[in-house]
Amino acid sequence: MELVLELTKGIEGWEDKLDLQTIEDYIKVVIEDEYTPEKPVYISLLLTGNDNIQEVNREYRGKDSATDVISFAYHDSDEAEFGPYDTLGDIIISLERVEEQAGDYGHSFRREFYYVLTHGLLHLLGYDHIEEEDKKEMRAKEEEILSRHGYTRDN
Repeated sequence: MELVLELTKGIEGWEDKLDLQTIEDYIKVVIEDEYTPEKPVYISLLLTGNDNIQEVNREYRGKDSATDVISFAYHDSDEAEFGPYDTLGDIIISLERVEEQAGDYGHSFRREFYYVLTHGLLHLLGYDHIEEEDKKEMRAKEEEILSRHGYTRDN
């Protein structure tokens, strides 16, 4: 499977905690395991801070607070035409919020980052957590994927 990942760093100082090639490889494996595209897959990923994600959350979701991850799934639109790509959507992650949550939950930064990245990817693949049954299914899938890649709650 061909993956076109547009990765944008909107915040500095995280290079020692994250390897961009590892992120791309992880996304590719998760997509290959969970989805069968007909064309090359395109995803954009923005790594940013609390101020930027709060602005996006306020503008697009009507919530004036920072959050860990926001996903915009393009497959939700029946009218979408994306040319040569199977454009799954956009994921925005606040690395500041990831660091805060890692401390709150007693996880490593890497484990928390890959949790929110997995959460965002599953949203792009059609998972949701509004209804309780859907939430259980999504949480189980998140834990399955994270465990398979060694990102357990213990590390």
